[in-house]
Amino acid sequence: MDFMPKKKLGFGMMRMPLNNPNDASDVDIEQMCKMVDTFIDRGFTYFDTALMYNGGVSESVVKKVLSSRYPREKFTVATKMHAAFFKSKEEMEEIFKAQLNRTGLEYFDYYLVHGVESDMLPMYEKCDCFRWVLEKKKAGLVKHAGFSFHDTPELLDELLNKYPEMEFVQLQINYLDWESEWIQSKKCYDVAVKHGKQIIVMEPVKGGTLANVPEDVEKLFKDADPDASVPSWAIRFVASLPNVMVVLSGMSSLEQLEDNTGYMSDFKPLTEEEKALCFKAAKIINSNTAIPCTACEYCMGGCPKKIAIPKYFSIYNEDMRENLAEKGWTINFTNYQLLNKEFGKASDCIGCGQCEKVCPQHLPIIENLKKVAAHYE
Repeated sequence: MDFMPKKKLGFGMMRMPLNNPNDASDVDIEQMCKMVDTFIDRGFTYFDTALMYNGGVSESVVKKVLSSRYPREKFTVATKMHAAFFKSKEEMEEIFKAQLNRTGLEYFDYYLVHGVESDMLPMYEKCDCFRWVLEKKKAGLVKHAGFSFHDTPELLDELLNKYPEMEFVQLQINYLDWESEWIQSKKCYDVAVKHGKQIIVMEPVKGGTLANVPEDVEKLFKDADPDASVPSWAIRFVASLPNVMVVLSGMSSLEQLEDNTGYMSDFKPLTEEEKALCFKAAKIINSNTAIPCTACEYCMGGCPKKIAIPKYFSIYNEDMRENLAEKGWTINFTNYQLLNKEFGKASDCIGCGQCEKVCPQHLPIIENLKKVAAHYE
């Protein structure tokens, strides 16, 4: 297909390197320029951004590190329209113009209806958002139209039947979620394939979960291939699937980017034996993960108490893997107190539910915050 990237790795501009680790909007522009240069020098072209990424600055960073520094034919950019930011077609038009201005582009190569799920769908349907994107394509302001999706395979099938003009669908797929009853990666993938759609994969490393695996999983992979990094197994797993056109990786350092572009420059699909090893790893990891958060930070934007939800879930997961009966204390008790100086505590949650409405993983965040509070406070 004419819109297929030459190489399967995409640069997800969602977890960019930061100057201040507690401020997602304080992006390390100098390091980002080096990362973009390396990415393009190695023949990769696909960049993925969105209005809400990195504390709302991701699209602006595109202009600083990419569009102002490279000729247009050197790269492609994908961005999105999310229902949390508009209530009418007029507001959608204003957002779209602002996105072009922020990114410094005259058109978008790929444009997505963002994070489609049952709670968001009424607003998308009310504003006829799917057909609106297709109108932008006819006008030449969007080259290729699609949508990202976080819901059931049944709803995905319904949408692809209703909007067959959509060229691609972006799905959360990784070996940990492949058989998940909540994410249903395999079932959603199968629906997209049935409809003949190309697939963009998001969360292939599940927000770092599949990069920082338990020791026994790391040994499993290192015994099989001592030279391959742990996250390379996750990215190669999804890149090996038929109909996958690009795999997005939210790279946070030059080292991560060099590793990813290294093995993806001359991509080799996993063998059946290697795929079986990934599923074996999934069983081990699932038994060690208390809260399956991907640290996308969608939940934090509207939190009235400014609670660092993903950060608290991350340290809580670390502690749940420890033998706390033996240790009694971990450094995360101190880390929790340090985070409390900049963010609300887990116990500050008022149960408003805005976080759960936007969580792509459909996590019971309010209940999980109670567990975090009970553990650390």
